[in-house]
Amino acid sequence: MLTAHRVADIRAAEEALAATLPEGELMRRASVGLADRLGHIPAGEVAVVLVGPGNNGGDALYAAAHLLDRGVRIDLCLLDRTTVHADGLATALAAGAQVVAAPGDQRHCIDALFGIGARPGLTGRAAEWAEWIAGTRPRTVAVDVPSGVDVDGATLPTVHVMADATITFGTYKNALLVSPAAGAAGWNATAIAELVDIGLAPHLPAPSVEAIEPSDGHLLLDTFDWLRNPTSHKYSRGVVGIAAGSQQYAGAAHLCVAGALTGMAGMVRFVGDPELARRIVDRAPEVVAGHGRVQAWVVGPGSGDDAEQQLAAALEDGSALVVDASALQHVPDSFDVPALLTPHAGELAEMLGTRRDSVEADPLSHATEAAERWGTTVLLKGARTLVVTPGRTTRVNLTGSPWLGTAGAGDVLAGLAGSLLASGADPHDAGSIAAFLHGAASVRANRGGPVTASAVAAALPGTLAAFHDGQLDDVRDWRS
Repeated sequence: MLTAHRVADIRAAEEALAATLPEGELMRRASVGLADRLGHIPAGEVAVVLVGPGNNGGDALYAAAHLLDRGVRIDLCLLDRTTVHADGLATALAAGAQVVAAPGDQRHCIDALFGIGARPGLTGRAAEWAEWIAGTRPRTVAVDVPSGVDVDGATLPTVHVMADATITFGTYKNALLVSPAAGAAGWNATAIAELVDIGLAPHLPAPSVEAIEPSDGHLLLDTFDWLRNPTSHKYSRGVVGIAAGSQQYAGAAHLCVAGALTGMAGMVRFVGDPELARRIVDRAPEVVAGHGRVQAWVVGPGSGDDAEQQLAAALEDGSALVVDASALQHVPDSFDVPALLTPHAGELAEMLGTRRDSVEADPLSHATEAAERWGTTVLLKGARTLVVTPGRTTRVNLTGSPWLGTAGAGDVLAGLAGSLLASGADPHDAGSIAAFLHGAASVRANRGGPVTASAVAAALPGTLAAFHDGQLDDVRDWRS
């Protein structure tokens, strides 16, 4: 998995590592790694380095000396000459860099104004230079993090640098994986910062955020014991019950069932309007209509006025459950069964008594608040879906594309998550694996183009198989 850490943990790890190394070695590693990853700047081009105080600026100054050796011309804009890294500046100047008062017509920019220790937001000259970047759009690479972002909280203040790419050191930071701050790390909001290994890993504690990668197919074997058993049968794989749909939103029931059928469960039951149940079985004869023993329920997708009654019945049943859509309006104060809540920003705002734009501006803290308030797992859907469980490392989903924001996609996700829950996953794993596979399937269904919820469901079985077999390609939607 990709892992991110909080600033305090990174600082402590850096101090521990530096104590084992010769003086200056940590900065040397960072600057060499930075210079290597700036190879896209051709010889003869001019790059402006925006230099702030301390080690972040020092990393960039030493890297600038390496770029000068490769024939790149370097202009330096010093935010405050009295606080600049003195040895780094001397090295860059000796290599041929020149100091200029302000950025101008350079086509390449290296943002080294502030690193992970700065407060969010930019003011003064730093703000002016961030506005220059936004206005002239040079190819901008941020050093460690885009200057001005909220590193731990992953929010975006009014003024910050918007980078085309970010090169970070030692470990990822929350702001590089979690929205909305992750969008500042690259104009393409699905981009992931490049990580320079400086030897920090042995000194880091448990991460604050993690993300499933295509190479993490072992999670299926780790989570679902029956995969190792050649004699497994439909009941050992689990039965998922779907209480969804209504006359007004019949499609939601079909799509939720479609998602459930593509998961790990061995059997899907549907409970609802008899006519709707008949139509579902006609379309998917594998489905059993009617009540019976299940290991998990999915309640709420497309439900009508009976959502409260459906949720109450599922809770009384005592099985694990996924609570989605209209059923979220009726959640109890706490849960006695394993539960996964799957709101989008508007639904979570209503649950917490706040505004949708507040949730979208700070999804990490709102999802965490909800998970702690209800004592259960919250899957907050969005550009980078979050899965938050009290006492567990938060997971962020990096798969998918903007095309996944389409009618019915959430119904498929709820059904898939319910299937994983019924088959043996806890809510945290069920939610995060489902989000990962759901996003991956949307890309595989039509990379870089529009998809329907039905197409996502159709792509899920092959996506799950590829993930299991370690043959899943990169399933982020790389678009300029």
